[in-house]
Amino acid sequence: MDITYGQYLKVQELLSLQQPVGTPVEHDETLFIIIHQVYELWFKQQIHEGQRLREMLVQGRLEEAANTLARMLKILKTMVAQIDVLETMTPISFLAFRNFLTNASGFQSWQFRAFEFLLGKRNLKVLDRYPAHSAERQALEEHAKLPTLWSGFVQCLVKLGHNVPACALQHEATATTVANVKLQELLLHVYRTPGPLRGMCEMLVDFDEGIQEWRYRHVKMVERTIGTKVGTGGSPGVEYLRSTLFQPVFPDLWEIRAQL
Repeated sequence: MDITYGQYLKVQELLSLQQPVGTPVEHDETLFIIIHQVYELWFKQQIHEGQRLREMLVQGRLEEAANTLARMLKILKTMVAQIDVLETMTPISFLAFRNFLTNASGFQSWQFRAFEFLLGKRNLKVLDRYPAHSAERQALEEHAKLPTLWSGFVQCLVKLGHNVPACALQHEATATTVANVKLQELLLHVYRTPGPLRGMCEMLVDFDEGIQEWRYRHVKMVERTIGTKVGTGGSPGVEYLRSTLFQPVFPDLWEIRAQL
């Protein structure tokens, strides 16, 4: 059965999804919608790749894990660069349609929360922002049951024959990632031994740094657009976003820097 480009990508359906709500329609609202829809697609892909990365790590398949993480890094750079496009929209232009968004807010993006869960940032209180039994909440509850990326890396250390301290192994794979002094001693040994595992550590640091960069650029974009105003839908806005800065997702890899 033949299939066309448009059919395969469902182009007509895709192009029908940009529906401005402002009256009259503000020119920049289409850009606002497209940028955020693209972000949701990138979140979907990052979760998809991140789950594969975790499995490759658990199996000790470092080369394939490195290839997957390299792709995630490229996607992350694209996500950061998209902010440059969004910042071409002036505050006046955004304010022209902002009120029509009513309660809609980026804080409601369940895929972003699922991505955070994968990275080891597991504040389960965010579940309360979604109605009980809603599709978004059910999806997040399922993601909260899955192991983190860091737990996958710890299992990789085990798979490759390293003597991982018991306290690191006993840490719940589905719990928030926290620094572990005993594990840092092993990581120092890994760093002092040339090889692909040390390279994987550095790629994880690259990814962690990229996440922090994306958060910072997002904060500054919001700040230059609405200043210190309350966010759409009554969200905390810039004040909350600032509180998320400079919080690494793989803290052990940062803690050991002063000891190398």
